[in-house]
Amino acid sequence: MKNPAPRETILSLFSQTPDGFVSGEYISAELGISRTAVWKHIRNLRQAGYVIKAIPSRGYQLQQSPDILMPESIQTGLDCRRVGSLVHCFDETDSTNLQACRLGDEGGEDGLVVIADRQSSGKGRMGRQWESPGGVNLYASILLRPAILPFEAPKLTFLSAVAVCRAINNCTGLKPTVKWPNDILLNGAKVAGLLNEMSSETDQVHYVVLGIGVNLNMRDDQFPADLRYPATSLAIATKQPVSRLEFTRSLLQEVDALYQMYLEQGSEPIMAAWTELCDMTGKLVQVDCNEVQIEGTMTGLAEDGAWLVRTKTGKIESIYAGDVRPA
Repeated sequence: MKNPAPRETILSLFSQTPDGFVSGEYISAELGISRTAVWKHIRNLRQAGYVIKAIPSRGYQLQQSPDILMPESIQTGLDCRRVGSLVHCFDETDSTNLQACRLGDEGGEDGLVVIADRQSSGKGRMGRQWESPGGVNLYASILLRPAILPFEAPKLTFLSAVAVCRAINNCTGLKPTVKWPNDILLNGAKVAGLLNEMSSETDQVHYVVLGIGVNLNMRDDQFPADLRYPATSLAIATKQPVSRLEFTRSLLQEVDALYQMYLEQGSEPIMAAWTELCDMTGKLVQVDCNEVQIEGTMTGLAEDGAWLVRTKTGKIESIYAGDVRPA
């Protein structure tokens, strides 16, 4: 893991003292810089929205952190083995998935994270655009380099889904459900979407990008009028704002833990966890697969991650792509 930046180290030091005070002298010694340089870093943190109090003979105390996503604040105290070892944050970008793929092509490391405050060309499934207003949500992409064959990569979508659901529960107490293949729902309304992309050869995966978009603090009037399905946000569901920083850190830790499980135990426990979050098993569903429409009862997941649907004739159909809704 790379050495932390000065701002990251300073933010970490604030959390390591009982009363939150850290002397300028101590910061200077830890960073190996002058007291004047320490003051400049403190000033920069204040300009970024951190409320830092200075008291003579006691030092500096962090009193309030802004709800903005910066590498230093995300990584400070982050308990991860791989995910988040390197974090890129953009005020605006075309798409975090595009940025992560570019970094992957340039040799970006396993666990690298790309986050944007807003996206100008957010990517959804089947070429759709993901609405990405600034200052309210999480738009993140995580680069992974698992030593797997290409046919195994789609199963990592289940990993993303389970991680998002667990982070939502950690931060709000809400219990979301999953909708195959890559939607997260609260009371039937979409609160998050996933888009995984891969670079590979016939027998080798170069990297997989886990694209994750979560509606955290969007208001009703910020959703487009022409949505295909109902949508919501965590703030709407809880009637109070959700910390983007807290949620991001929780999500990265959940992805990291599940990724470690995946590397050690394979996809079976991940898919089992996903199945527990799916409330459509045993229910009548309708699947739109391009020009074909299939109706039947969901019976579960196949070993390869396909959705199994038993039609009225008793035939089991394996669904690999399509839009699903209750019949």
